[in-house]
Amino acid sequence: MRVVRDIDVAEEAVQDAYVQALRRWERDGIPDRPGAWLTTVARRTGLNLLQRRRTLETKLPLLLDRYPEPGDPRVEEAPVIGDDRLRLVFTCCHPALAPEAQVALTLRLVCGVPTADIARGFLVAEPTMAARLTRAKQKIANARIPYAVPTAAELPERLDAVLTVIHLLYATGHTAPSGADLVRHELCDRALDLAVLVRRLLPDEREAVGLHALLLVHHARRATRVDGTGKLLRLEEQDRSQWDRALIDEADRLIVAALRAGPPGRFTLQAAIAAVHAQAPGYEATDWPQIVALYDELFRVWPSPVVALNRAVAVAEVDGPAAALPLVEALEQDGRLDGYRYLPATKADLLHRLGRHAEAADAYRAALRLTDNAAEQDFLAERASAADAST
Repeated sequence: MRVVRDIDVAEEAVQDAYVQALRRWERDGIPDRPGAWLTTVARRTGLNLLQRRRTLETKLPLLLDRYPEPGDPRVEEAPVIGDDRLRLVFTCCHPALAPEAQVALTLRLVCGVPTADIARGFLVAEPTMAARLTRAKQKIANARIPYAVPTAAELPERLDAVLTVIHLLYATGHTAPSGADLVRHELCDRALDLAVLVRRLLPDEREAVGLHALLLVHHARRATRVDGTGKLLRLEEQDRSQWDRALIDEADRLIVAALRAGPPGRFTLQAAIAAVHAQAPGYEATDWPQIVALYDELFRVWPSPVVALNRAVAVAEVDGPAAALPLVEALEQDGRLDGYRYLPATKADLLHRLGRHAEAADAYRAALRLTDNAAEQDFLAERASAADAST
C-alpha cells in the first residue's frame, strides 16, 4: 500500500509474491529472510502492475528511491509498535473510515478472514459486507488516505477498532462459521497473541486489559467444548476439571485490576461474565443473578441485541424459561438478529423446557438452516430429533 497507493494492486502483488514463493522456495529452498523476500517481490510486482497501467511511469524512480529495501540503513527508525502483525492492524484501522469499515477491512486484509465469515460477525448478508468492503477501498483511494503507521499519540483513537478486530478474530476461531471442526485453534492463538501485545503496548488502557482477560477465560475452556469425536458439548456437559485454572486465575487478576482502575467497558464486563461461569464449581452452582446484573450493565454500555439475547438465557436460569421467552420473541420482532443462528436455537431450548416440543423442533430446524458448521449442525439436528420424540 505504501508503494502502490492502491489496495487492489497491493493485494494482487502480494498474492503473486506468494505464488512465486511456492514455486521458487520448493526448488531453491526457503530464503534466510522470507518476509523480506516476499516484500521485495511484492513491491516489484506492484510497481510493474502500475507501469503496465501507465499511471505512474514518471514516478517509479522516485518511489523506488523513497522506499528502500528491508534492511537498508535508510529505513526510518523502528515505529512505536514493534510487532509486524499488530502494526498492520493499527495501520488499517484508520479513523477516516467508519468504525465498522475499519474492522471489516482489517479482518479481511490483515487477518485473512473470508468475507462470508465477516458478514456473519456483523449479522449482515455476504453481498452487503462485500459492498461495504468495496466502498471502504474506494474511499481510501478517492480520499488518498495514506498508508502510515500511527504515532503513539494516535493509538488511543484506534484502540476500540483494534480490540474489536481481535475479538471478532477470536470469535471466528472459537466457533468456526463453517467447516467440520467447531474450533479453529490457529485463529484463537493468533487473536490471543495480539491481545497480549496490545495490553503490553498500552498497559493503562482498561479495555485492552479486559479483552485479554476475556480471551484467557475462553482459552482456558477450549479443550472441553467438544468430546473425543468432535461432538459439541454444552457448558453444563463440559468437564470442568480439565479447564486451565492458571489461565482463569490470571484472567481474574486482570479483571479485578481493570475494575479497580475505573468504570468497566464492554470487554471488561464480558470478561467478568465469563469469569463467573469459569469460577463456579459446577453448572448448577453458577451465580446466575450476578450474571444477569452484569448483563444489565453490559447492555447499558453496549446496547447490542446479542447482549439482550445472552441476557435472556441468564434470565431463564434465574426466573425460568417462561420469563425469558417473551424477551426472545421481542428480539425476533426487532429484526436485527434475523439470520443469527443462536436466536432460534435459544428459543428452541426455552420451548423445549416449557414442554412445547413441536414448536421447539421447528425452531431447532430453523437454527440448523442458518449454520454451516458441521459440529453445530449435528448438535441442532440431534436436539430437533429429541424434541420430535418428546411430542
